[in-house]
Amino acid sequence: MKPYKAVLIIVLIIIADQALKIWVKTHMMLDEEIFITNWFRIHFAENKGMAFSMELPGVWGKALLGIFRSAAAVAGTWYVIRLLKQKAHWGFIAACCSILAGAIGNLIDGAFYGLLFTDSYGRLAQVFPAKGYAGFMQGQVVDMLRFPLFHGFSPNWLPLWGGQYFEFFNAVFNISDAAITVGVFIILIFQKTFFKEPVADQSIGDSI
Repeated sequence: MKPYKAVLIIVLIIIADQALKIWVKTHMMLDEEIFITNWFRIHFAENKGMAFSMELPGVWGKALLGIFRSAAAVAGTWYVIRLLKQKAHWGFIAACCSILAGAIGNLIDGAFYGLLFTDSYGRLAQVFPAKGYAGFMQGQVVDMLRFPLFHGFSPNWLPLWGGQYFEFFNAVFNISDAAITVGVFIILIFQKTFFKEPVADQSIGDSI
């Protein structure tokens, strides 16, 4: 893969991710939801920590998370450059670029959104306020994509959850999360293609 193509993948994912996040942040209030279809909603949520809302407590917890994300972005950039120099399989490079772009997208939220926006509690966020809702590396990641593909009531005979209302898939995520997930799944599915052992020279085998 040509280096410019790798850069293009990363830049396009980051632009799409940030554009949607900024639109949601400036056009919706926290927990507001826009109904698109029965199986697709735009639901404004903010993630205070890591995936699945896991959170490191306190200001230092957020700072450590920011440092970890920064280190991951630097390491990911170095790895993609290395793959380009080694002329690795283009599919593997593309998947790694997708993961790297997702990591950078969420890093931007955590690092700068607290400075660039006011909070979204009961109001639309203002951009470039005199004082943002948090300090550097203290921002929250904006999530908005929700796909409740199936919903209904579980069978009454089911232990513990019988007769209860459920939704699948009820997680709220963003384009960066999707880019990371897709990149990881591509690597897992096509790993045999990406890491194929080189075929030994047949002439060597014939001479032994």
